[in-house]
Amino acid sequence: MPKQFELKCTGESKRPSEGFWAAVDVWIQKPHVVNKRLCGVKLSETKETHRDELRFVLGDGCESELTQDVLDFLSAAPSSSKTLREPKPLCSTVRTFIPKVNGDGTVAHRELVLKDFDQQKVTFIPFEEHNGGRVSVKKGNIYLIQLLLQESEEWVLELHVLSPDAWFSDNVVYPKLRWLSSDLLPKLMRWTTESKKSEFTSTLSLLPVEKYSITYQHLKEKYKTMVQVWPEVTDPEKFVYEDVAIATYLLVLWSEERSEKDLTTRQTFVDLGCGNGLLVHILTNEGHPGKGIDLRKRKIWSMYGPHTLLEEKAITPSESSLFPDTDWLIGNHSDELTPWIPVMVCRSSYDCRYFLLPCCFFDFFCKFQRRQCKKTQYRLYIDFISEVSQACGFNTQEDCLRIPSTKRVCLVGKSRNYQKPDEAAADRRRSAFIHSRQPSTGQRVQGSDVEIDCCHGSTLSGTNGGISWGAGFQPRERVEVVRNCSALPRDFVDAIVLRVANVLLELTAEDGWESSTHWNPGVEKGRVHIRDWRDVKSCQANTKKKAPPAGTRKTRSCWFHCNHPQGCPLQAQLCAFAHGADDLRPSTKPLKTKM
Repeated sequence: MPKQFELKCTGESKRPSEGFWAAVDVWIQKPHVVNKRLCGVKLSETKETHRDELRFVLGDGCESELTQDVLDFLSAAPSSSKTLREPKPLCSTVRTFIPKVNGDGTVAHRELVLKDFDQQKVTFIPFEEHNGGRVSVKKGNIYLIQLLLQESEEWVLELHVLSPDAWFSDNVVYPKLRWLSSDLLPKLMRWTTESKKSEFTSTLSLLPVEKYSITYQHLKEKYKTMVQVWPEVTDPEKFVYEDVAIATYLLVLWSEERSEKDLTTRQTFVDLGCGNGLLVHILTNEGHPGKGIDLRKRKIWSMYGPHTLLEEKAITPSESSLFPDTDWLIGNHSDELTPWIPVMVCRSSYDCRYFLLPCCFFDFFCKFQRRQCKKTQYRLYIDFISEVSQACGFNTQEDCLRIPSTKRVCLVGKSRNYQKPDEAAADRRRSAFIHSRQPSTGQRVQGSDVEIDCCHGSTLSGTNGGISWGAGFQPRERVEVVRNCSALPRDFVDAIVLRVANVLLELTAEDGWESSTHWNPGVEKGRVHIRDWRDVKSCQANTKKKAPPAGTRKTRSCWFHCNHPQGCPLQAQLCAFAHGADDLRPSTKPLKTKM
């Protein structure tokens, strides 16, 4: 008997079998959900395989057939079936791993996956296919996972390994054996008992994952320097790598379209609400003619050079905002213009297509109103934009991007559900749908009531000439209206803080704090008090307060030193702020200003 490595996790689901296979499918089809060093896998077609065919299942290129101890291992795990019957064929699939960091291309890392529905177990047999077709089985890394019902009526998951002592790990394709037991198995058990289906499709469902991975690694390496020179106040890593991922998606999508339609020229594009313009810059550099339009110019625009075309102007849904010579319109977090983009695409030309990444929730004439509670608001909004797309006459596709954002679902309109001669009738249907979305009396419309810019930083408002399609559409103002405390005068904020602190200190004046050797935090009803930076629980800092690094410039005065009757609770060398004029040093860095 081979050695076994087991870990049992108790499950409480009444019907765990269905949940078990759903959980197994996540691990088979989307291992990157758990193993973050993988970009994904490429799966072969699933087929039935009889047990007597297993010796030859890897093909003629295998240097040695599956040995007898491997075959014994496949049938050695305890059976959960108590009936004697002819075993059903196994379902076999081969998956090819796609690491995030591309290898040298000489070896393809694959795995034969065998599902045994009779015994509720799945076996993984890794093998490597070398250039020239030679195949070698990674015998030491063969393992299986099985769902069993114990005599105590408890369901357990068991992990069995053929040769634990011979296990090999590269921390990418071959994870550590301990990781399988401590990370993967508990997640599979949780997924088995929860058995909760996602509201959205799996990531990159419309693209070849391997091609996406290669393109992304290339673009990430090529544009990573943008992080160091980013002049905006936004987080450079998030915005740079998010736009790199979106550009990767579009480049692969367009490459596949050229292959499908036998196109020889690269697609043109217009990015509506381009924000920082990086997506436009990348797509242009990669050979796609296009431009970006936004209401406000950004500081980074001047860094791209003359080949990156960016326009500072307003876009409103009208005849003057059509692009009849453009292949694709892009709406990447396009705010209140999002539902209008499929309409603008249709009226630009019959051959125009679109890519939408919705973010903020807008209807045609007002904020999007949630009409049911069984779905999340995000899912409802994606459904609404899909409804708009269908009403406009598109065969709408949905996908999920791999970007550092909670709003990752995109919609793609590549083809129409009507013929070109029927354009007039299709446009009447669009107009009727838009009219049906007119807001009721008292409903707020877009415009000056929008407090802040979209999280992506794109603005599409203002006025524009031309025939308007929707009377009542109110884009936001060109100048952003900020309605939070960051816009209040600093002197006013400081005065309020000091007043609140003095009230708290006065509440404890009768308790003798003024003459006490203990530092007075001031307390109101045992709950509200001034933070004591020596107290770990109060400041949620490290367990041991460390002095500021040597050479640190203290550019601001310590509020406690200047305003508290007992001064700062920290010693001067431990405080990050200046205790007196002699401790104050002006900063040598130029201040960042918002545009």
